[in-house]
Amino acid sequence: MRPVRLAPHLVRQTAQRGAAGAAAVACVAALALLGPTSAQAAGTLTVCTESAPDGFDIVQYESAVTNDAAGLTIYDQLALFKPGGTEVIPGLAERWDISPDGLTYTLHLRKGVKFHTTPYFKPTRDFNADDVIWSIQRLRDKTHPAHAVARGGYIYWQGMGMNEIIKSVDKVDGMTVRFTLTKPEAPFLADLAMSPLGSVYSAEYGDQLAKAGKLDAINTQPIGTGPFVFKSYQKDAIIRYGANAAYWGGAPKIDNLIFAITVDPNVRVQRLKAGECLVGTNMKAETASAFDNDPKVKMQRNNALLTGYLAPNNKRKFLSDVRFREALWLALDKKTYIQSVYGGNATPAASFLPPGMWSADKTLKDRQDPERAKALVKASGYDGTELTLFTRIGGSIDGKRAAELMQADWARVGIKVKVQMMEWGEMLKRTGKGDHDLTFLNWAGDNGDPDNFFTPNLSCDAVTSGGNKSQWCNKAFEDLIEAAKKTADPKKRTELYIKAQRVLYDDVGMVPLVYPVSMTAVNNKVKGFTSNPFANNDFRRVSVE
Repeated sequence: MRPVRLAPHLVRQTAQRGAAGAAAVACVAALALLGPTSAQAAGTLTVCTESAPDGFDIVQYESAVTNDAAGLTIYDQLALFKPGGTEVIPGLAERWDISPDGLTYTLHLRKGVKFHTTPYFKPTRDFNADDVIWSIQRLRDKTHPAHAVARGGYIYWQGMGMNEIIKSVDKVDGMTVRFTLTKPEAPFLADLAMSPLGSVYSAEYGDQLAKAGKLDAINTQPIGTGPFVFKSYQKDAIIRYGANAAYWGGAPKIDNLIFAITVDPNVRVQRLKAGECLVGTNMKAETASAFDNDPKVKMQRNNALLTGYLAPNNKRKFLSDVRFREALWLALDKKTYIQSVYGGNATPAASFLPPGMWSADKTLKDRQDPERAKALVKASGYDGTELTLFTRIGGSIDGKRAAELMQADWARVGIKVKVQMMEWGEMLKRTGKGDHDLTFLNWAGDNGDPDNFFTPNLSCDAVTSGGNKSQWCNKAFEDLIEAAKKTADPKKRTELYIKAQRVLYDDVGMVPLVYPVSMTAVNNKVKGFTSNPFANNDFRRVSVE
């Protein structure tokens, strides 16, 4: 998820104020649905989340919100990450063998894993190799009965070029699966730990839906093997889960998990202070001080593998000129931006890779020179055409304020920009199709490997899949990241990734903005919650006192 992404949408200022009020009303209504004491009820954890998930069929989507709501609750992956870190550990595959040439991965599957039992599905068998084959072939094979369920395609799978990487996936026996690759792929195991790539579905449930002609229900009535069982979803309001008592990793310590979708950040603060929610995810930096003197709630700050960046559409007029893209960067006053938008809880970025990622090139320097920006704007032939900057409603920052600060910086060097605000899901769809001139987002690494920043966001395949919002395709960059994936030597990979960062920097394929601090508000009643480098939220080991 995948990613944590931030961006905006089209709404008049008066409508924006009305939307904020509507959000507050919606939250009050949502609270009524929770019940008067649900947050305090024994064994129940209520989490205030910043937006609704795109759906529950995790392989279709790329947002971190959807990953929290489906990938880390309902589903398990073939491999997992060690809690709080980036080390790959066994998941649904309890061990694996890798051939000396790096082309064959034989996965030995975990026995006794149960699929969820719900009112709409009762499994007759345990998890086995057929489920892995069904899940992977669904992504690979257009003739698979469930492939067409994702009408917008499989953004992550396509953007990571997985069809070009995987030659075949075969059932060796009932509990063994073999992946054969077309080329060595150093991040492959880490890829299988990512929700949109390595999540396993029930083939039996898929067949049941296919026979009933209801395959679309896989997105609304999900079945997995994960720590929580999906119960219900009231759109844009409440998601309810129950603990999976038969979970192979041990039953969760809470009986019920509730996601209370609370778009307005100030309402999230109010609900946290009142104890109506015990965790608040993706909190706005400017709200951090609200808990400074609160004995019940603490703000957890985490320097995650997270980068905020500007994506100029490289296929658009003027933006296709490297001089104009560099001018966009040079014009930005990041010091003011960080104070105003992040309350000082961020640092300026020069590379797309955050400092905590191995192979990050820390020799790259941030750019700011408004006078040079003016000269580059003139040299590019820019004629004063008004460009459109897409930004999202909601999220961990004030997208409108952030957009207006950039708009003002660019106006000072002669670039005209209008701000268009929209809902998060709509913005991802439209920027994926290249409908924008400019947009800005956050990317949170999903697997601790530099490739997870580069391939899904900046590769040529990701232009086609919709993950590459910059629409930037550079052969020199592509060759370097492909070479880095083919070697397992960390030193050689680092050398290649540093070269790739410099190509990106020189060609300004995108503009790194900031390295934000990820913030989560946690009530003292909550025990066992651990921030992680991926800026996602996993509640399988959490308890409530």
